[in-house]
Amino acid sequence: MEKKKTPERCCRYKDTPRSEQTLKQLRNRINRITGQLNGIQKMLDDNRYCSDILIQIAAAESALQSVGYVILEEHMQTCVTEQIRAGNTEIIKEAVELVKKLK
Repeated sequence: MEKKKTPERCCRYKDTPRSEQTLKQLRNRINRITGQLNGIQKMLDDNRYCSDILIQIAAAESALQSVGYVILEEHMQTCVTEQIRAGNTEIIKEAVELVKKLK
């Protein structure tokens, strides 16, 4: 896979690829979350009780945040560590901002 170098933040690529095991685990979690969201949509369509829907929304939010923490941990272990070793200590500011966004 060719790495594209552009100034846009949304289009950056990792230097260290994720392992197949990690990718599989993340895909499985995302697929479960997608199922939860589809279930919530069905609950809305079925005019289910608000409390039941809100409980499912909270579960989906928690599951998505859990995926975020897995990716954040990997980011700290690979991307941040590599950048610090290369002398880029500015990466610490980015990492702190990411932690704030995931809280």
